[in-house]
This record gives sequence, structure tokens and C-alpha cells, in this order.
Amino acid sequence: MRSWSAPEVPTLPVVGPEVRVHDTARDDRVVTAPTGAARLYVCGITPYDATHLGHAATYVGFDLLHRAWRNAGHEVSFVQNVTDVDDPLLERATKVKVDWVELAERETELFRTDMEALRVLPPAHLVGAVESIPLALAMISDLVDAGATYTLEGDVYFRATADAAFGQESGYDRETMLRLSAERGGDPDRAGKEDPLDVVLWRAEREGEPSWPSPFGPGRPGWHIECSAIAREHLGTGFDVQGGGSDLVFPHHEMSAGHGQVLHPGQPFAQAYVHAGMVGYDGEKMSKSRGNLVFVSALRNSDIDPMAIRLALLRHHYRSDWEWTDAELWRAVDDLANWRRALALGAGAPAEPVVEVVLGALADDLDAPRAVAAVDAWVAATLGTEGLADTTDPTAARSMRTLLDAALGLAV
Repeated sequence: MRSWSAPEVPTLPVVGPEVRVHDTARDDRVVTAPTGAARLYVCGITPYDATHLGHAATYVGFDLLHRAWRNAGHEVSFVQNVTDVDDPLLERATKVKVDWVELAERETELFRTDMEALRVLPPAHLVGAVESIPLALAMISDLVDAGATYTLEGDVYFRATADAAFGQESGYDRETMLRLSAERGGDPDRAGKEDPLDVVLWRAEREGEPSWPSPFGPGRPGWHIECSAIAREHLGTGFDVQGGGSDLVFPHHEMSAGHGQVLHPGQPFAQAYVHAGMVGYDGEKMSKSRGNLVFVSALRNSDIDPMAIRLALLRHHYRSDWEWTDAELWRAVDDLANWRRALALGAGAPAEPVVEVVLGALADDLDAPRAVAAVDAWVAATLGTEGLADTTDPTAARSMRTLLDAALGLAV
């Protein structure tokens, strides 16, 4: 699958600090310690309607990690999936009477366009679920050989407890796992399962659904094996960060990790599991079922500068849950205009201290609000010198533009 185009990113004249992130499994901040290229997997969209601001907040958050690693001197190997065949996509296609392939392709292209507009650095590998079916089948076969599966009415299931580390990623108790499994695409109440928490690896063909041939009969892969197989192929075992929204902690990331860990006992699927918060609107988490989505494309089509959208997102810590309002957007539009007015002066308040604060904030669990506050302070100080001949840093604007682009992804 084609990724999106990469923006040109300037190189900072200094090297940033090593990056700490909050690891869900340890419930603590940990220093990332890449050996060779930093390896990042971020779970992508199911393309039945893309891209709402909840998606955008997550991907901008992990873009900060990508940039912080680069600014610390690391190359980055970034992989992302697109779940271009799954129940929500098929249900949406049926409801709107559109071919599911056409719907997936259309929404995936819109997602690419939105990511380009927001200046999110693209993955080296953007991999669709359909094209990854051979990878999934190979991994399922390995899990069968490892004795971690069983078959129920043609469906191949993964024994969750086959992973000795099961539960360590989320830290949830069984009652919470059962509730979340039912809410997030699982089938804990299905009769005949060995354990309600077991998840499907290969779903046998159902009437009216797409299917592919396999050693287990015609069908399609389960959701969790998709990401596990793609990550194994492109990043290997024990990669640095598995990322996504906090709604993926369980079951998706727990199960994806379990698949990999059964095949590599004693080795973690990922070194750290990093999760973004949820964005709400009208008092509820943004979701298709609630009908409260705010789309990036709709804002762009209303002549909103994508950099204002990105700035509005950066004013919230990536792990926080928060609510989008029109006031958030209009504040960002006004702030961006002020930033550009300050940069247009050329000279201004000293930039070097701002560089140190911004890089330090982003290395400290991607603290974008603190970084943005430092820029706000520089803008206020610089605008305070407007019309004065004696400004302290004649190269301030050039330094700040480089910093804003390289660290925060803002082209201003």
C-alpha cells in the first residue's frame, strides 16, 4: 500500500535529549533506548470514514515521538497498518450501498491527504490488512504449531493464556477484560470457546462477506493477528514502541502482543506500549456510533489552515482526554497569526533558550503543551520589541522556524 508524501524537515543545529515515554505496561515513564534505528508501530485506521480529530490527535502525538527521536540523532523505522477489511468497514459499505473495496480505497486516500496536510511524517511501510494476509497466515500456522490455537465451527481461535505474560500489557483484571472485550469487537459470550477471552485468528467464510483461501479453509484474518504479523515482518521482536489510542490497550494491544510473545517466549512484543487519550465532542468521545465526529477534511474544506488544526491539537498532552470545541480552533487560528507576525519581524527575543525548553519538553513524554507555552512566551517577548531598533537576536526568526518545523511539525 502506498504511503503519503513526506514533508521536507529541516535539521536542527543541536541534538535533542533522549526520549522518555509513559509505558502503559509499567505505568511509568521509561527512557527509550533504540539500538540502531528506533522502531515504531502505530495502529492505523479502519477506513470507513476518515479522518476525525480523535484520529488526528493520536497521529500528531506519535509524530512528535518520531520527530523527537530524529532530533535526538536516531533514524526511525515507522510502520503503520490500515485495516481495510473488517466488520465496521463491511457494515458501513452495506449500509451506504457502496462496494467495500471502493469505500476502503476512497477513505484511505482521504486519510493520506489529511496526514500530508497536518505534516505528519509518513511510515516507511503503510500496510493494508488485505495485502498482509500472507503474513497473517504464516503467523497463524506458527501459532498452530506452537499449540496456542483451537478450532470452533471453522474459526481458528488463539488461547489468550498461552502467553505467559497475558495481562501484563494492560494490567486489567479479568472482569474489566471481559467487559472491554464485549465492547470492542470481541465475542466473550460465544458458546463453545475454551475461554471467553480467547480471540479469533482466522474467521471462516460467512455468506456475503469477502474471503480468501487458506490452510484453515476460506475466510479472513482476525483483527489482532493483522498488526502482530505486520510488526513481526517489518520491525522484528522487541521493537521500541507500540502505539495507538487508549481504546486499544485491551483487547487489541494485549492480544497482538500475546501472539508475538507465544512465538518468542521471554521476549516482549514491544519494549514500551504508549497510548494517546481520547478526544470528545458534545460531551462524548468522538465515534461513528455517537455521530459526533469532527473531520479534518471538513475543516480543511472550510478554509481552515491545517497548521491551526495541528496547533490546537498540540495544546493538549497526547495522553490526556479532552473535548474539542470551536473555541479551541479559533484560538489556534488567532495564535498562529500572532506567531507569524512575530516571525515576520526577523529579529526578536533570543531563540536559544526556547530551543532548549522545547526539545526538553518533547523528550519528557512528548509534552507539547509545555513546548507550545515556551513558543507563546517567545512570541509575546518578540512582539514587545516590535518597532525597536535594538533587538537581541537578529537570527531569531530563522532559528524559531527551524525549531517549530523540526520539533513540532508546524510550518509557519
